[in-house]
Amino acid sequence: MSVVENSTLAVVGAGSVGTSTAYAAMIRGSARHVRLYDIDAAKVEAEILDLAHGSQFTGASDIDGGADLAHIEGADVVVITAGAKQDPGQTRLDLAATNVEILHTLMPQLLERAPEAVYLLVTNPCDVLTVAAQKISGLPTERVFSSGTVLDTARLRWQLAQRAGVARQSVHAHIVGEHGDTEFPLWSSASIGVTPLLDWERDGQPVFTPQLLDQIAGDVRDAAYHVIQGKGATNYAIGLSGVRIVEAILNDEHAVLPVSTVLEGFHGITGTALSIPSVVSAAGASPVLSTPFSAQEAEHLRASAQALQHVQASLGV
Repeated sequence: MSVVENSTLAVVGAGSVGTSTAYAAMIRGSARHVRLYDIDAAKVEAEILDLAHGSQFTGASDIDGGADLAHIEGADVVVITAGAKQDPGQTRLDLAATNVEILHTLMPQLLERAPEAVYLLVTNPCDVLTVAAQKISGLPTERVFSSGTVLDTARLRWQLAQRAGVARQSVHAHIVGEHGDTEFPLWSSASIGVTPLLDWERDGQPVFTPQLLDQIAGDVRDAAYHVIQGKGATNYAIGLSGVRIVEAILNDEHAVLPVSTVLEGFHGITGTALSIPSVVSAAGASPVLSTPFSAQEAEHLRASAQALQHVQASLGV
C-alpha cells in the first residue's frame, strides 16, 4: 500500500464527536476532502457552514456534506461517530443495544457507497460495535476497527509525563483491553526513555511507586466519566485521537497505535475486539502479536474479553 493521494475522509454523525473530528482533520490537514454526514439535515448543514466559514484559516482541506449518503461516495476512510450519547452516570456498555441496532441499518448503506474504505468506529461501546460492524460488513478484520484505547493511552502518558517532568513523547506506556471499565496499563513494559517507570527519579528521588501507578490507572480509566459529568460529553480529545489514526491510514505510516480489532487466538481470545498495540497503515490495522504481557496482564486481558463476551452474548453479536 502507499500514501492515499487526493484523500477523502467521511465522518458519519454531526454530534459533538463527529464535528470535533471534522474540525481536527481540517486544522491538521489530515485529508484533502472532509465530508460530514448526518440524518439531521438542518444540524449537519449548519455545522458544515460553520466549518467552511473558517476554512481560510486551516490547511488544504475542504469541507462538504449533508443528509444525503451520496456525500460518502468513494471515501478512503469512514469514521463512524453516529449513535446514542453517553449520559452522566451511564457506562459505555449501557449504550450497546441501541448502537448495535443503528449499525445494522448503517453499515450496508455505507459499504454500498464506500466499498474500498477503511472503517474506523468511534461510537461507544466501540469494542462491541467493532465486532458487530465486522460481522455485518463481512470486511476483513484489519479494515474495520475502532479507536480503542488510543485516547486512554494519551491520557496515561499525559499523567506520567506531568509527574515525571518529561515530554509526553518520551513516555512509552499503553492502555490495553476494553475501552472501558476493564482496561489496564501494560506496566511491565512501560518506561520513560529506556528507564523502567519504577526506576525513574526526579531530583534524586523515585517518582513512582506501585500504589501511585494503581492510582494513575484508576484516574485514566475514570477520566471520561469526570469530563462527561462536568460538560456532558468528551469531544476534543477523541476528535484529535481519531484523526491521528486517520493520518496513519492515509499516510500509510505503519504507526503502532493501540486500536481495537477483532482478535483471533491472541492469548486464547477469539471473536472479541480488544485494544493491543497494532500496526496502522493504508491496509488497516494489524495487531502486534509479539506484544509482551506478564502473566498477570494476560489474565487481565482475558478478564476484559470475558466482560465484553458477556455483553456480546446478551446482544446476539
